[in-house]
Amino acid sequence: MEKIKMQNPIVEIDGDEMTRVMWAWVKEQLLLPYVDLKTEYYDLHIKKRDETNDQITVQAAEAIKRWKVGVKCATITPNAERVKEYNLKKEWPSPNATIRKILDGTIFRAPIMVSNVRPAIRFWKKPIIIARHAFGDIYDAVSASFEEGSEAELVVKGKDGSSRSYKFPSFSGSGVIEAKYNIDKSIRGFARASFNYALMVKLDLWFATKDTISKVYDARFKQIFNEVYENEFKQQFESLGLHYNYYLIDDALARAVRSEGGFVWACKNYEGDVFSDFVSTAFVGTLALMTSELMSPEGYYESEAAHGTVQRHYYRYLKGEKVSTNPTAIIFAWTRGLKRRAELDGTQDLYRFADLLEQAVKKTIEVDKIMTQDVANVADPPINAVVDTQTFIAAVKKNLDSMLEKEGLLKP
Repeated sequence: MEKIKMQNPIVEIDGDEMTRVMWAWVKEQLLLPYVDLKTEYYDLHIKKRDETNDQITVQAAEAIKRWKVGVKCATITPNAERVKEYNLKKEWPSPNATIRKILDGTIFRAPIMVSNVRPAIRFWKKPIIIARHAFGDIYDAVSASFEEGSEAELVVKGKDGSSRSYKFPSFSGSGVIEAKYNIDKSIRGFARASFNYALMVKLDLWFATKDTISKVYDARFKQIFNEVYENEFKQQFESLGLHYNYYLIDDALARAVRSEGGFVWACKNYEGDVFSDFVSTAFVGTLALMTSELMSPEGYYESEAAHGTVQRHYYRYLKGEKVSTNPTAIIFAWTRGLKRRAELDGTQDLYRFADLLEQAVKKTIEVDKIMTQDVANVADPPINAVVDTQTFIAAVKKNLDSMLEKEGLLKP
């Protein structure tokens, strides 16, 4: 069979535990039989990161800069227990945080909606897409603990040698302290990416912070968003009948819960981390039914499986048990990466293949009613089969073969 051609490679970033196993299964069963797959491979297994002092993560991010497109598997961010389990040198930082800092983009996360899984929030009828700023905040903060009687101040030194200091209130006991930052250029890029994405999908844009309390940090975000909207996007939004709305973040959450959905919600880094999981779980009951795409102002793109490494299932898999782990987010990480590559290179067959693979996944769940356990837990009856991961992939492959043959993309 003649395979679908790729002009340029994508950066493939492998990961850890059960997601690493599923990553290989998806490639072997759903990609390699059909696509002449070109990738520049980086192994971010936790032991490889440890061996390279985490330089492999930096190299992977730089490769995305070269090739413009990357796809990433889930990876371990080690804590003290993981350091002991894998005999690591130290608690290495989050690979996601490292890559996002280098690429300086915005993460767009949206539920993969299937007709037989109804949102837990009964008002929701349309998708809510979280636009998460992928730079700074607590993910690049400086933290420290202190003893009773300690004092602390924040000192900002200018390049001209001047300095400003801000003294913290007196500490009445021992505790912890943290300082975070952001960059105007990055905030402005975040705003532009959010407005552009809202225009692309033709949805209203929300932005929310707590500027009534955070009168410098959050207020700066609000100010820049307002400037970018008024100077660059207001006319385009109004011509399409779209709206930009700023809310206090607690008000935004209340409004979101009682809305019907159908908007892009721009969030700072930490809030985006939390709310994307909340929205995905409330919409479709599982993080495995969510897309996650990073887009930078320079045109760099990375798609990923936004859930964790599925540690418990991995331990069962190592014992020889069959596990019902959902590979949908991994499949969609690949399809979105292939679509982006196809858009940049003008390879229509590659784009159509990726689109049909997404349709094959949804048909397996919606029409065939074959699903993994996490989806079965929240799906409307009837359910024809609750299957292990490999059986689900085989069912998707069967639908994909039929669709490709119908479209004339299966060439002898």
